Amino acid sequence: MVDIIDLEENIHIDDYEAVAYLTSVVQNLKGTAKSIVPDLKDRTIWMVNSSAHGGGVAEMLPRVISLMRDLGLDVRWAVLQSDRDDFFRITKNIHNLIHDSGETDLDQEKREIYESVNRRNADDLKTRLNPGDILIAHDPQPMALGRMLKSDADIHTIWRSHIGIADHTERTRHAWEFLQPYADGFDTAVFTSDKYVPDYFKDNYRIIHPAIDPFNHKNRELEPVKIMGIMCNAGMAKPRHPVLTPPFENTARRLQKNGHFSPAVQPEEIGLMFRMTVAQISRWDRLKGFLPLMQGFAEMKMRSRGRSDSEWDCRRHKKMVEIIRLVLAGPDPEAIQDDPQGLEVMEELKAAYREFPDWVQDDIAILALPMDSRKRNSLMVNVLQQVSSVVVQNSLQEGFGLTAAEAMWKRKPVLVSNASGLLEQVEDGRNGAVNPDPENKTAVAEALESLLRRGTDRERLGGNAQQTVYAKFLVFTQVGDWLETLKAVVEQKGRSA
Repeated sequence: MVDIIDLEENIHIDDYEAVAYLTSVVQNLKGTAKSIVPDLKDRTIWMVNSSAHGGGVAEMLPRVISLMRDLGLDVRWAVLQSDRDDFFRITKNIHNLIHDSGETDLDQEKREIYESVNRRNADDLKTRLNPGDILIAHDPQPMALGRMLKSDADIHTIWRSHIGIADHTERTRHAWEFLQPYADGFDTAVFTSDKYVPDYFKDNYRIIHPAIDPFNHKNRELEPVKIMGIMCNAGMAKPRHPVLTPPFENTARRLQKNGHFSPAVQPEEIGLMFRMTVAQISRWDRLKGFLPLMQGFAEMKMRSRGRSDSEWDCRRHKKMVEIIRLVLAGPDPEAIQDDPQGLEVMEELKAAYREFPDWVQDDIAILALPMDSRKRNSLMVNVLQQVSSVVVQNSLQEGFGLTAAEAMWKRKPVLVSNASGLLEQVEDGRNGAVNPDPENKTAVAEALESLLRRGTDRERLGGNAQQTVYAKFLVFTQVGDWLETLKAVVEQKGRSA
């Protein structure tokens, strides 16, 4: 049966409006809501996805739901439940195929597994629905559920796809064809980019960009003493002075040279407050490009050892490359039920890491961040981004990539790949840098070093990056777009009647 998620709603829309730099965007949202909410008040809006933690959807939904409630709507969050690991392997493969990876083996047996899990969840959720409710199914996992409930109940339905790529290949067609039988169960679909829309939704879709919450623990501004305190609490630095708050129950762990994870301050501290840091923080997924990023960083380090002094731009540039460290961080793979590939990716990274010379290993920190508390995990991600000199998202494919927007909001220069979702956010040379070849370790090495040597330019890119997020990718813009979409779906049903 579905799991209904309770939210801790201790931040409200008026709290945002009271902050000077957010006042105008919040007032714009309230103006939009004033004319739309009265027509939606007698309906329950159901957000349905596959996980309450881990990944961009689970990150975004709590604040979207909370703000909609503040505006006067009844919004609830339901998460698919299944004890069948094969269901999540199937849906993960669909996700990968849409991003031109994975296996084209979505046969009838897999369809039956996929539909059986959706049917059990649909039967449970049906008992909670009332005529006129609006159901929003997020991504492929609950897409069949949406169609089933459309047939069984007098409700409105929307499919929200957070994934996609601009290219159409044999793999992507295989995935979209698998999902096509469920498309007619939706009044409309929502995508992140026009480039991602399959043919059967071309005449009936809308665009809504993912967005970040500036008050989320992952995105809020932190003063230096809080940054240091969180690093000590999280086990990423040793407390050399009294710290206000106690250590977290579960702390970050670092991959050791023997292939096991130990406390992150072993065998020595990473040096986050002293040494320049390049960081990528994502789910452990092959499509995130962790492996070529780590190999590219190692190549940059090893090439630097063979240079004479005359080959360096300046002494500062040489010193920078000598002392900089790479941090690769993500959730504890065992904590993500719907991501069975996570452990495999971690093993691949371990194997590659063991091949590097000792001195290169010393400058690479692979961190597993505990997921027992969303707040504490978000704070860990926040401080890692805050103390980084460059934040990277080296995705081979990316539907959007909120990790880029999060870093941009913190005024960080970002180095991204040419994945279509990242190009929705980053313009090379204006608000970040783009490496067009994320699978090529030499290209990664050159792009990294090029950005590192541009000190003043990095500040300009970071400033422009924050302005981009303010204008396009804050949650208030996203909620306003959702209100317009809900209004259109209800009006469409009325016209049809």
